[in-house]
Amino acid sequence: MLKKKLYQSAVELTNKRWSSYLIKTIMNAKYSKYFIKSYIDLYKIDTKEVSKKMNTFPSMQQFFTRELKSDARPIDGRYEVITSPADSKIESFGPITDDTSIIVKGQTYRLEDILGKKENAQHYKNGQYIVFYLSPADYHRVHSPVDAYVKRQYILGGNSYPVNKSGLKYGKKPISGNYRMVSELELENGHQVGFIKVGAMLVNSIHLTNTSDTWIKGEDIGYFAFGSTVVMLFEEDSVQFLSNVQQGEHIEVGEAFCNML
Repeated sequence: MLKKKLYQSAVELTNKRWSSYLIKTIMNAKYSKYFIKSYIDLYKIDTKEVSKKMNTFPSMQQFFTRELKSDARPIDGRYEVITSPADSKIESFGPITDDTSIIVKGQTYRLEDILGKKENAQHYKNGQYIVFYLSPADYHRVHSPVDAYVKRQYILGGNSYPVNKSGLKYGKKPISGNYRMVSELELENGHQVGFIKVGAMLVNSIHLTNTSDTWIKGEDIGYFAFGSTVVMLFEEDSVQFLSNVQQGEHIEVGEAFCNML
C-alpha cells in the first residue's frame, strides 16, 4: 500500500499540463534528432525495417512515430482471424464478468467507466478482453485488426498516468481514467468489437490517419505520440483466443491472435 501511495504521489508531481508541454517541446525540437542513435542502441531497434534512413528524421518525435517498409509486417489475411493492432506485449487478457468488469494487474475496471456509459458496456457482458502494451522500443503506429465498419468514435478522460507494468499495478486506474479514444467496430459477421486506444504519461496525443468509417485489416489507422496501450473488447461467444495469447508474450502487427466464432 505504501509503495502504491508513493508511486501515485510521484506521478502526480509530473502529471501536469506544463510537463506534457515540456516533453512535447523537447521531442519535437531540432536538437532531439541527435538522440535518435542513442535511443536506437538503448532499445535495440531494428532500423532495417524502417521506411526512411535514420539521418532524414528531423526530430525524435518523427522517429518515434516512424513508418515501416510495406513488407515489414505481413498481415494474416485469413477471414476468420483477428490480427494484432500493434507491435506490443500482451499485458493481460481474459473474461469479462457478468457485471461487465475486467481485472488488469490486480485492479478491477468497470467497462462503464472505460467506455463512458453503462449501456455501452452491456454489449460485452460475459465476453473477452485483451490488453496490448506498447513499450518505448516498439513501433508506435496502430493498424486495423480486422475488416470493420466504424459505428462511432469518441474521446474520454483527461489524465495521463503511465500504462507500463508499474502504472497498471499502482496507478489510479489508467485504463479508465487516462485520455482515450473509443472506437465501436461492427464486423462483417454482425458482432461488435470495442477498440480503445489509451494515451500514456505526459503526452496525451492520439493521431488518426484514417478518419473514414471503414477499416481494412492491416491498414495504418493512427499512431501514438508517446507511450500507449490498446484494449480490445469482444462480445460473448464471438471469439476464441489462439495459443500464442500468453501474458507477457510479444506480438507484432498482422499476427493472428484469435478466431472469430
